[in-house]
Amino acid sequence: MQPRNRKHKKEFRGKMRGIAWRGSTITFGEFGLQATDRGWISAKQIEAARKTVARATKRRGRIWIKMFPHKPVTKKSDEVTRGAGKGEVDHYVCVIKPGLVLLEIGGLDKEVSVSSLKLAAQKLPIKTRVIEK
Repeated sequence: MQPRNRKHKKEFRGKMRGIAWRGSTITFGEFGLQATDRGWISAKQIEAARKTVARATKRRGRIWIKMFPHKPVTKKSDEVTRGAGKGEVDHYVCVIKPGLVLLEIGGLDKEVSVSSLKLAAQKLPIKTRVIEK
């Protein structure tokens, strides 16, 4: 997962202050996975969580992913000497603030939904909690 095109190829790291006001409520499904911590989630981690939920629910119900990796992270290779500018884009991340709903599930009973969201939470590097509409 990565953006199609960007105005600027490389970006500053930025700050992760405050809490999420937008996207902090369940809008589509009945159950959601809400962040209680702040951090970066990479595109690979998002995909791992999505696959885990799809397997746990046996592809029944509906899954909404409410995060997208917009932020490019650069990295210089190990062999390159320091200096000589910023490295190339290595991967993309999503900036997560406390309160943001990361995933939503709808159309399933409570036990299956909660258990699949807890499995997905194990794939993510931040603390989360399961919430209900």
